Amino acid sequence: MTSGRFSVTLMMGAPGAGKGTQAVFACEALGVPHVATGDLLRDHQRHGTVLGTTARVYMDRGDLVPDDLVMGMLIERLQQSDAANGALLDGFPRTLSQARALDDGLGAHGGGVRAVVYLDVPTDVLVRRLSGRRACANCEGTFNVDLQHLPADGSCPACGDQLVHRRDDEPSVVAHRVQVYLQETAPVLEYYREKRLVREVDGSRPVDEIKSGVLQALKQAAPP
Repeated sequence: MTSGRFSVTLMMGAPGAGKGTQAVFACEALGVPHVATGDLLRDHQRHGTVLGTTARVYMDRGDLVPDDLVMGMLIERLQQSDAANGALLDGFPRTLSQARALDDGLGAHGGGVRAVVYLDVPTDVLVRRLSGRRACANCEGTFNVDLQHLPADGSCPACGDQLVHRRDDEPSVVAHRVQVYLQETAPVLEYYREKRLVREVDGSRPVDEIKSGVLQALKQAAPP
């Protein structure tokens, strides 16, 4: 089992699986930072770094940012002091080629993937969760009709403005987004299953029960 600065734990799950909530908990349990590759890209672009400027050229053309650029940002991030014990990685890898690039990049520094925590949630539950989201244009708050007690008149509980159901939260759009994610990541999960790194957690249960499942998965993955 790998451990140390260049050893990461992956948090995987489809949109609506609750990765954000569980990532916070997992990072506290592991004592590592939460590293989302999307945030890294935006941070590098905001600061005008060489990596960020190069990545923007691809993004402005509508192309995917090459894996080696993402890996460069990730390796640089893992060299920061708060990542002395590794990191929880979110949003990468999404494809088999990215999984292999991650292994190569971390392996070059004596590290690797410590474990993959996969939040397994049935597709119908994911669609219900995501299509239940409502947004407030005034205060930019996001709420969920299935998970929260919201005013019957559809007003925002934070500011009183009217909540809206965004087009990308419509059930048909959500179902497509979830399906695309599952198709993309199926080979990645199989890749890590062959390495016996995947720890599946039932993400359809109440939040506290999911936390307990994540904690157990992390304990199983802890280095000796």
